[in-house]
Amino acid sequence: MSHGVYTKGMVWGVMGGLVGTIVMDLVLFGTAVMVGIPAVASFSTIGDTAAGFLALLGIQVEGGASLGAIVHYLLGLALGAIFGVAVTRVSTFRLASWQKGVILGVLYIEIVSQPILATSPIILKMTAAETWLWFGVSAVMHMIWGAVLGAVVRYGLRFEASAQGHQGSHLRPIG
Repeated sequence: MSHGVYTKGMVWGVMGGLVGTIVMDLVLFGTAVMVGIPAVASFSTIGDTAAGFLALLGIQVEGGASLGAIVHYLLGLALGAIFGVAVTRVSTFRLASWQKGVILGVLYIEIVSQPILATSPIILKMTAAETWLWFGVSAVMHMIWGAVLGAVVRYGLRFEASAQGHQGSHLRPIG
């Protein structure tokens, strides 16, 4: 299989990760405003976690919403790229339908995000209630991200195949 197929998967994964992150954030910001907390509260948590983690490595940076937004979007792009490559590389993950794209996108992020999410309660010394809220809200938001990611990547790879007249035949994953 050519590297071009992996590149297309990566590019569509990055696009899906970006769109998913934007959609997730719009829902999160709207929900935050409705319940009366600052819209950037999650960015602040992510930024403070990143700063705390880097401090463990001897790197001092200021936390807060700005760092959180950067880390949040970089993770969305990187995790999207990995998903895009995976669905072009492993035959079991081939996105044969919209439903499979959405389901795999959700399963992927719900599994992959757990170690990342676990750092916040540890580094920020969250209470049990704060930890439950952190994981609960994150699970719902990541379902949105994963669904959008899977749909965008499925659409993009299908579009690429149709544009080249292959009906998906050039997307032959290994395995």
